[in-house]
Amino acid sequence: MAERPEDLNLPNAAVMRLVKEALPEGIAVGKEARNALAKAASVFILYLTSLSNNLAIKNNRKTINGQDVINALEDGEFQQFVGPLKDALDAFKKGKKEKKDAQAKRKSLKEDKRKSDSFAEEVVNEEDDIMEIVEES
Repeated sequence: MAERPEDLNLPNAAVMRLVKEALPEGIAVGKEARNALAKAASVFILYLTSLSNNLAIKNNRKTINGQDVINALEDGEFQQFVGPLKDALDAFKKGKKEKKDAQAKRKSLKEDKRKSDSFAEEVVNEEDDIMEIVEES
């Protein structure tokens, strides 16, 4: 666990990047508001983590999974975030699967190329052997 309460705060730069994406262009956010938003985001995440952890423990698990977080949002009366979170989780899983499939395909192509190169080398060696026999005759 964190030694100091400040260790639990989110980086201000990350929070401000999200705030700027959510606000219309040209809106300025004061220093005090930035600090308040960062603190509120940290508190929200800690609260959601606590709810999620309680659900995992209730299900005899030590690891929080995505469904725990979704259920925690519902239990914490944050239903408006469930849909977007499910969409983001699905997109994450899809991206992860696509990356895994692409990696498997690259590995397969690399293996096929290695086999092809090995076969081509055998053919060249056989041709060299035949040429030596022909030259000896």
